[in-house]
Amino acid sequence: MAGLIPQGFIEDLVARVPVSDVIGSRIQLKKSGGTFKACCPFHQEKTPSFHVNAQKNFYHCFGCGASGNSINFLRDYENLSFNEAVEELAKVAGVEVPKDEKNQQVYSAQKVLWDALEYAGLRYRNALKSHEKHSVAKSYLKKRDLSPEVIERYGIGFAPAERDFLSSNAPADTLKALIKTKTVSDKYERLFDLFQNRLMFPIRNARGKTIAFGGRTLGDDKAKYINSPESEVFHKSNEIYGLYEANQVNRQLERLLVVEGYMDVVSLAQFGITYAVATLGTATNTESLTQLLKRCQNLVFCFDGDNAGIQAAKKAMENALPLFQDGMQLSFLLLPQGEDPDTLVRDEGAAAFEQRIAAAQPLSEFLFQIYSDGLDLNVAEHKGVLKQRAEEQIEQVKSLVLKNALRQKLNSITFRRSGKERKDAEPKRDLVSNKVLRDPDGGLCLALYYSPARAAEFQSILAGVKNFPRASEFACFLTEAGLSSTDELLYFLATDSTGQREHFSGLFDRLDWVPGAEEMHVEAEEVLQKILKDKKQANALKSTKVNRRPSEMTAEEKQALRSISIINPKSVK
Repeated sequence: MAGLIPQGFIEDLVARVPVSDVIGSRIQLKKSGGTFKACCPFHQEKTPSFHVNAQKNFYHCFGCGASGNSINFLRDYENLSFNEAVEELAKVAGVEVPKDEKNQQVYSAQKVLWDALEYAGLRYRNALKSHEKHSVAKSYLKKRDLSPEVIERYGIGFAPAERDFLSSNAPADTLKALIKTKTVSDKYERLFDLFQNRLMFPIRNARGKTIAFGGRTLGDDKAKYINSPESEVFHKSNEIYGLYEANQVNRQLERLLVVEGYMDVVSLAQFGITYAVATLGTATNTESLTQLLKRCQNLVFCFDGDNAGIQAAKKAMENALPLFQDGMQLSFLLLPQGEDPDTLVRDEGAAAFEQRIAAAQPLSEFLFQIYSDGLDLNVAEHKGVLKQRAEEQIEQVKSLVLKNALRQKLNSITFRRSGKERKDAEPKRDLVSNKVLRDPDGGLCLALYYSPARAAEFQSILAGVKNFPRASEFACFLTEAGLSSTDELLYFLATDSTGQREHFSGLFDRLDWVPGAEEMHVEAEEVLQKILKDKKQANALKSTKVNRRPSEMTAEEKQALRSISIINPKSVK
């Protein structure tokens, strides 16, 4: 809709009204040198990180990244459309907003649809209060213990079991608009309403405009819920039910609870959980996720614990992975079998339900739970299945931090040996921190993975050492590639087409466990110090026997060489 207003006018308007005046009239700003600062109105914080630069007519939050000019601020702070924000700014400047005639016609046509849908919503609300057959709807709401305040907040209404409840009384222009939105159908000889004998939930966009409806049957219809068809003002995948209402109650949305249905949202609000929303359809798709993440970066997906709910959660997770950015928090809550948010919050109360939300599984844990389903990770082949399932999804992640963390967790799971394997395996000599490290070569590879910047140092220490071929090769590769961080390494391997990723994928395969980064640094340092000590001992021993080959040494001297871990035993016969 930005095309309605000439770009030149918009630029002049933004320049005319200082951004500090617009923001300062809504939140308290404090002078700080050449700028102003405040606690950000778009996320919760105690230390001010929201800065307003009056000279550049620009604001930026160093906490959540919110930034822009006066129009951006008004859109986000007041939940306005672009045109509405320009209109608001023009009022401050005391000027009229010029509009292109052709585009104004488009805007006016959409306004006719909004007005018609608002008319329908008003009729439904009035019917809930006074229609002669409203008792069935009233009885249902009483059973749900919904208060008048919550019913009014969500604009809940009643569509009587009448074919022409809307069409019989609507003005001609309104009726034409209702037909255009398919709220009234003209497919047959007589007009008939789409929604009949249903509890009505208006679907509002972020600015509070009614753009569609959802209807729950009050009878025995096969379709328990139906939604308005798509129209010029309603695109199902882009809209979120309850988001407008959540914004009205919570100026700062610290998190959003994504549930499956209208009644779940409303029932949770009745119990004081006012940040629940629902996507309009069975799947949380990319479009709806994008809309959610624009408003809040802490999302908790709450689904029923049956197979359909698990599949819906899995789909939401897979769609979220490519959208994930650093700073986001995505969690998953699967409810007990046979329960949904509506029934559970009534049974156990808001406090207990909030505890469930707080204990929701982070995305990084939920991913492996989902892909481990049906597998026995004590079976090597099943570990391979998990690796195949998970790696395909991990590759979709653009955040290098999350991708790195998921790969480490996958390695930790798939490298871990079963109890029987640990019992049956013959351990090597203890080299690190009084632990049994079956593959110190792989251990050094993992240390290099955590700290590629140490590659040259490792390369120098491992020079001439035969028992660490993979670590030596990995250090050489990192040095030649000029990679100094794990993120750089992961990016290189993800984008390289020469097969390096596959070549180095087996570096850690023989590790008995995968320590964390800090623990690995300590253990690697002990291994390196042992190597340096052994090299020193070997050099000292050889220097006392100048020009003597192992075959010329005594049995005691050969045993001394064999006791040095870095010497290849095959060289001492």
